Amino acid sequence: MAFSPVLADPLSRSIFKKFAVMLCSLLTSLYFLHSLTDRCGSTMPSPVRASDQVAGLLASDLHDLRAVRRKRLLQKWISKQPGGAVYYETDRQASRYEGAVFTGSESGVREDHGGDGALRVELSLPRSVSNLDILARESRVDARTGSPGKLSPLGEGTKKLPQAIIIGVKKGGTRALLEFLRVHPDIRAVGAEPHFFDRNYDNGLEWYRELMPKTLEGQITMEKTPSYFVTREAPARISAMSRDTKLIVVVRDPVTRAISDYTQTLSKKPDIPSFESLTFKNRTTGLIDTSWSAVQIGIYAKHLDNWLQYFPMGQILFVSGERLISDPAGELGRVQDFLGLKRIITDKHFYFNQTKGFPCLKKAEGSSKPHCLGKTKGRTHPNIHPEVVQRLREFYRPFNMKFYQMTGRIFGWDD
Repeated sequence: MAFSPVLADPLSRSIFKKFAVMLCSLLTSLYFLHSLTDRCGSTMPSPVRASDQVAGLLASDLHDLRAVRRKRLLQKWISKQPGGAVYYETDRQASRYEGAVFTGSESGVREDHGGDGALRVELSLPRSVSNLDILARESRVDARTGSPGKLSPLGEGTKKLPQAIIIGVKKGGTRALLEFLRVHPDIRAVGAEPHFFDRNYDNGLEWYRELMPKTLEGQITMEKTPSYFVTREAPARISAMSRDTKLIVVVRDPVTRAISDYTQTLSKKPDIPSFESLTFKNRTTGLIDTSWSAVQIGIYAKHLDNWLQYFPMGQILFVSGERLISDPAGELGRVQDFLGLKRIITDKHFYFNQTKGFPCLKKAEGSSKPHCLGKTKGRTHPNIHPEVVQRLREFYRPFNMKFYQMTGRIFGWDD
C-alpha cells in the first residue's frame, strides 16, 4: 500500500503530456488549414455576374455614379494611354443628359481606328445598364492635329475648325440665316463675326479654333463673315485649312443690297455724301463708280470666279435673300440638305412680323420666347431717284445674267 502513490503519479503525468501534444498538433493543423483557405480565397475571387453588377449600380446613388465612378474610370483609362492628345466627347444624341451610359458588350473596351485618322475607344458595360438613362461618351485621340490635348468636362464637347462657313454677302441676309440655323440641334455657330480669313489671318488657326463653340460628335461648327466673299485671299486661305469646307453665300438683288449698304453707313456717319454722288464717277455721263464698295460687292459673278479656282461649284450653296424673307422654311430646307442634316427647321419655327417686314423665330436657340433680329435690321431706306436705280439695274444686268449661268439658278432680279 505504501507504493501506490508513487506508481500513480508518473502515469498521470504521461497521459497529460500526450494530451497536450495532441492538442497542440490539432491547433497547429487548424491554423495552417485556415491560412491555406484564406490564401486560396484571395487568389481566386468569386465571379461577378452582369446581373449582380446592374443590381449594385441600381442600388447606388445615381448622381454619385455619374459624377464620381464614371469620371474616375475614364480618367484612369486615359491616363494609361501613350503620348498624344487625348480627350473625349459626347454623342450628339446625349447632349440633353448629364451622365453617361455604357452600352454594348461586357468586354469593357472597344477600339475603332476610323478612316478620319482618329482612334476611338468606347468603354462599355452590359446593355441592361442603359435603363439608367445615361448616354455613352467616347475617348478620342486625334492623330491628325494632336489637339486640343486636354480632357474636356463631360457633356461639353470639343472646339473644332468650322466645317461650314457663311462667306457672304454683306447686307444679303447672313445674320438672319445664321440665327435661323442655330435653332438646329446639330449646328453650333459663332455669334460674332471672326473676320479670320480677311483681317486676323496672322493670328493662326489655333487662335481661330479657340473662337469656335464646343461641339459634340456629329454636330457641325459654323461661322459667318460676309466680307470673305469679296476678299481675294480668302478662298486660298480657307482651302488651305480644309478643301472640304462647305460654303454658303446669301445673295440679294445687287441694287437693293447697295442701297441697304449705304443706309447702314448713313446711320453711323450722317454726314457722308448722297447715294447718287457716290454711285457715279460722272453723273452727266452716267458712268458707275465700281471702286465704291457698295457697288463692287454686287458684281457677284466676278467674285465667284475667284472662289471657283479653289472650290468646286458643288461645295458652294447660294441662298436667295429675297426668298429668305418670303419663304424662310424653304430656303432653310435647302441649307439643311446641303449640310447633310435632317430637315428639323420648318414652317412651324417662323412667324412673319408685319412691323419689321421679315420673318422672326417663334423660339430662338436656348429660349422659349419669340425672337426677331435687332433694330439695326430692317432699316427704312432713303428715297433714291428712280433714274439712279434704273441706271444701276442696267449696269448689273450682264453680271447678273452671268451669275445665273454660273450657279444654274435664276434669282429674278431683272424682272
